[in-house]
Amino acid sequence: MKEKSLTDIFDENYKDIVERIAAAAEKSGRNANDIMLLAATKTVEPYLINYAIEKGIQYIGENRVQEFLSKENDVTKNVHRHFIGHLQTNKVKDIVGKVELIQSVDSLRLANAISKESVKRGIVTDVLLEVNIGREESKSGFMPEEVINAYDEISKLDGICIKGLMTIPPHIDENNKNTEYFSKMYELYIDIRTKKIDNNIKILSMGMSDDFETAIEYGANMVRVGTALFGKRVY
Repeated sequence: MKEKSLTDIFDENYKDIVERIAAAAEKSGRNANDIMLLAATKTVEPYLINYAIEKGIQYIGENRVQEFLSKENDVTKNVHRHFIGHLQTNKVKDIVGKVELIQSVDSLRLANAISKESVKRGIVTDVLLEVNIGREESKSGFMPEEVINAYDEISKLDGICIKGLMTIPPHIDENNKNTEYFSKMYELYIDIRTKKIDNNIKILSMGMSDDFETAIEYGANMVRVGTALFGKRVY
């Protein structure tokens, strides 16, 4: 039997994921168009990323600055590019102006660096605030009780616009699929939208390959899917 190509694998996976997103959206009283599917493209070759875009992927996200830069000119421009990994302040200059959204603003220091670089370039950079919803020492992000104050501080900066929240919860609990964390994130998202009348908060980015359906059921409107789309990663 002929071994499946990576494009064949993508085709099968993409169809399956689109159907699962639609079902999860319906379960939460929404429709598939309410959910943004972002293809997490870490370690994925540019030709396969371009193929995915041709097939309908509209959002892609890279985790590493160096890998993003190495692929930048080989990936079609006809796509929304996000940076979704941990961003060091000394790498901000390499990312600002090249992506539509930085999903992982995890400190006031990073926000200030993005603001400074954006002002220098005469642009406004859209960001999401990363929340350490599981309070894990190994992960970055604002603690849940810090998010409101962080929003207040960062929203005063020039050259930066907060568009929503993102999180990477603890390793998936097979019994409840991280429902506790997703529920807390949704409450925080709604709380900020309610309290901050003049805000631009529209995105709740949570859920990955193992738990995106549950994340959608608990209010996510953007999911970041890599392995479930492209197959097991090769490092």
